Amino acid sequence: MGPRAAPLLPLLLALLGRPEPGRAEGCDLQPVAVQPPIALSYATSTVPRGCVSSSSLRTGHEVHVLSVEWSKASSSPLKVSVVPRARDCTRSVVLILVCSRCSATITSPCPDLLIRTDAHLDTGITSATAVSTGEGPLLAWARDAYGGITSYSELRDPRWVQLRLGEDPASPPDCIPQERFDATLHLETEVFFHGMKGCSRGDTQSTRAAHIIRLQPEPSFPITEVNLILSCPERAVSNQILILQSRANITWSLSVNNCHIQFLVSGSYRIAPISSLLLPGELLPDSERGLIAKAFEKNYSIIASYSTIPASTRVSLEIQDHEEVRRVPVTPTAPSPTTYSLPHVLLLMLQPWKCTDETMEIVIARSHLEPIKDVVNITLRDISCQAEKNATHFMLRTPLSHCGTSLEGWEHAKNELILNLAKGAVLRSVRVAFQCKIPRELFLRLFPTAAFEAPQTELEVNKEAFVQASMRWEDHPADLQLKECWLAAPGRDPVLLVQGGEARSAGVAVLQGPPSARGRKVWRFRFTYVVPEGGRVPFSATLKCKAGLQNNTIFEKVLEVTVKDGWRLTNNRGLGLAAVLGITFGAFLIGALLTAGLWYIYSHTRPISKLQPVSSRAPASESSSTNHSIGSTQSTPCSTSSMA
Repeated sequence: MGPRAAPLLPLLLALLGRPEPGRAEGCDLQPVAVQPPIALSYATSTVPRGCVSSSSLRTGHEVHVLSVEWSKASSSPLKVSVVPRARDCTRSVVLILVCSRCSATITSPCPDLLIRTDAHLDTGITSATAVSTGEGPLLAWARDAYGGITSYSELRDPRWVQLRLGEDPASPPDCIPQERFDATLHLETEVFFHGMKGCSRGDTQSTRAAHIIRLQPEPSFPITEVNLILSCPERAVSNQILILQSRANITWSLSVNNCHIQFLVSGSYRIAPISSLLLPGELLPDSERGLIAKAFEKNYSIIASYSTIPASTRVSLEIQDHEEVRRVPVTPTAPSPTTYSLPHVLLLMLQPWKCTDETMEIVIARSHLEPIKDVVNITLRDISCQAEKNATHFMLRTPLSHCGTSLEGWEHAKNELILNLAKGAVLRSVRVAFQCKIPRELFLRLFPTAAFEAPQTELEVNKEAFVQASMRWEDHPADLQLKECWLAAPGRDPVLLVQGGEARSAGVAVLQGPPSARGRKVWRFRFTYVVPEGGRVPFSATLKCKAGLQNNTIFEKVLEVTVKDGWRLTNNRGLGLAAVLGITFGAFLIGALLTAGLWYIYSHTRPISKLQPVSSRAPASESSSTNHSIGSTQSTPCSTSSMA
């Protein structure tokens, strides 16, 4: 959340009612008229749901499934291009296109392309029309009919689709749809955006209009250049401005067709075909109201369209006849927001809540609440559910069944955030209603005890571990079953723990789960992870479970865990305890022997005079004899010469 803290300041200053020439007061964005003033589309390879698999490699066909949904009727046919890799059409291809009540144009250089669709084709390609609908039945029908599926992509409001053929042996064995699936390897599409909004000042008589496009950054899809194609009606448009907001390091390449329009751009930009010169942009606000205020500051009183789209390298914008701008809903002038309405804007923009199938978690950085000031505590609708706070964050985690949370089917959980504000000696509360999306997926958790509290990601050797798999399925919860669970570790064969509701390995026991509630199914079992005598204990393992319906729709979840060995020092990635003790004892023994050896050498090499003093009263002859004897034992050149 930290990176979003800085852009909040211009918005919050405006909401607090401080003087600002371009303040966005009196302009509340609302959906535009039935016939919007623009047609906006963008290229992407991220589909709402999709998957790939290698299951078709065992069959005689590549099988690609496209399921198309429309927010509103399309006036032009859907263009689908099927392109082989390296112009290789040797393998048969089946295209299954589900696009009810639409027309489509399908082109491909492959003559043996077989099309199964319910769309109206305006080409001469032969197609069979018997196609199932609905994700689960559609995929099950495709598997039964052709033995496997190469790719599945769900598309919404596509303008055109390019499907690249080819199969990858490294793909998963089964095609299991996932949310926001990255289909870059086999698909690119351009989709229409229908979520634009608009507004205008209640007292305006001007026809000067602004179109705002805000490009949302996506860390998983970094881009450095955006190509925007801009088309305008034949009648000259000279009283409009296009505001393009993005990261400052992005370059916009603008292709302008029959347009006389002003530009306000983040980062740098060039306008073709006028010039290839790179023009400097300016830093634009990173907020909805900040951008509206910027348009008003430039004396454009009508926000003809405001659109927020994902990061894309290619965007198409067609400005329609300017008469449509007058249909933008007008918002009556309202009083400036106060400090007590500011939390609504701030929290609905931050959206600090996150839900699983059984819990709701809220994390708010205290730095984001600085403009509100005086926040004493934060609770949910049930005021006994109070957020914990430390020096940097407010944090709260609660089951969906507690704290006054209400469930709307299986899709959303609703509650309220209550901010208690202290103004001097007066304590006031501000309520912000919100809803949290519940993901439709399989959840997998590991617990240390049979109480199934406080999940963890640590698996201890030779100790019981407890597993819970759960999922919400409001449609037909009785049809949802846990298919199987495996445990895999590097260097060891995967172990099948549970299959079909029964234990499949030693040390595994299926447990009675809690009763299903509101369409939520829960499965539980316990197992003991044993390492063979003399075997190496891995540092990590993977727990993988699959749940599915009777129509073969499969949901899969993988949980990475750390393996803990009681004889291994915590956080030690090298030697075990026995090795460390052995090295320590060996070092001590070597040191003791070395000390003893040095003492022995020292005690036997001290001068003899120190040990046996010679009397100074000895006779001269004896002294001479002694000197001669000593001299005769010297091995120096002088002594050798005297003896000779």
